[in-house]
Amino acid sequence: MVDQHEHPHPPVRLYTRAPRHFFAVFMLLSSLLTTLAWSQTAPATNALLSIPAKQWAKDAAENEKKVIQIGGIYLRYRARIVRPSGVQVRDVMESKDGTVARMIEKDGRPLTPEEDEWERGRLQAMIDSPAAFAKHIRGDVSGKKTGEELVRLMPEAMIFTYVPGQPQIPRPGEHAPEVVIDFQPDPKWSPPTMTSEALTGFEGRLWIDSETRTVVRIDGKLFKPINFGYGMLARIFPGGEVSLEQVNVGQGHWIYSHLVEHLTVRALMVKTIKENQEITCADFKIVPELRYQDAIHVLLDTPLPKK
Repeated sequence: MVDQHEHPHPPVRLYTRAPRHFFAVFMLLSSLLTTLAWSQTAPATNALLSIPAKQWAKDAAENEKKVIQIGGIYLRYRARIVRPSGVQVRDVMESKDGTVARMIEKDGRPLTPEEDEWERGRLQAMIDSPAAFAKHIRGDVSGKKTGEELVRLMPEAMIFTYVPGQPQIPRPGEHAPEVVIDFQPDPKWSPPTMTSEALTGFEGRLWIDSETRTVVRIDGKLFKPINFGYGMLARIFPGGEVSLEQVNVGQGHWIYSHLVEHLTVRALMVKTIKENQEITCADFKIVPELRYQDAIHVLLDTPLPKK
C-alpha cells in the first residue's frame, strides 16, 4: 500500500471518567467540523469535476508509467506475501540493476537455520553469477513491459464515467481530494496486440489523487473470459479480481502498498493455474543507488528479526 495519522488521544483518565454521551457529542461535533471544512472547498471540487473523466485517466496513465519504471529513487521495504502455500515476509531492496529480496520470516515465525542457509545460498548464487540474476529478474522486466503497454492503451480502450457523490474526502494523511471514476471496455475499441486483449474483459473503478493525478487505488474484475492466441496460448476465466493500492513514499515517488489477485488461468490448453495472493508492503525507506550485488550484501548483513 505509512499513510495513517491519527489524532492524539486525550489522557486515559478522561476516557475512564467521562460519561458515554460525552463521546457521542464529541464525535458528532468532530464530524460536523469536518463536513463544514470540506464544504468550504466546493468551488475547487466543482473545478475538478469540470475536467472530463477520460482526461483524468490519461493523466494518471502518464504518471503510472513513472511508477512502473524505477528511476532516480530507490527504496527498501518489507513485503508480506500471503499465498495458499503459506506466508512469507521479505526484506526488499531496489537497485539500479533490479529488485532483490531476502526472505526473513515464514508462516509467522523466524526462519530456521536451515531455511536461512538456503536463502543465503540462493542470494550468493546471484552474486556469483550475473546470468542467474538476469534470469531472476527476466520475468519482472517482462511484466513491466506488459504493464506499460496496458497502461498506455487503457485510456483509449475504456469508457470512463464519474462516480456519483464525489470527489471524495482525502484519506487520512493526505490533503488533496480524490477523483473517483468507473471504467468499462469501449466496444468500438480493437486491441492492437494479443496482450491488450485483456482490456476487453476488464472493468472496475479508479481512485485518483487530484493533486498529483496519480492512481491511489484500482479495483477491477474480469466479467468475461479472455483468450490469448484464440485460447491456445492462455485463457483467463471470468470472475477474477485484482485490487491495487499505491502510496507516496516521499519526493513524489509512488509505489504499490497493497496488491490482491484472484485469477484462474489455463496455459497452453493444458494446465490450469489459480493465482491467489495478497501482498502488503510497509516500512518504506529511501536508499542510495547500488549495484544489485551490493544491495544483496546489505540484505545479508542485516540480522534476522527475532520473536
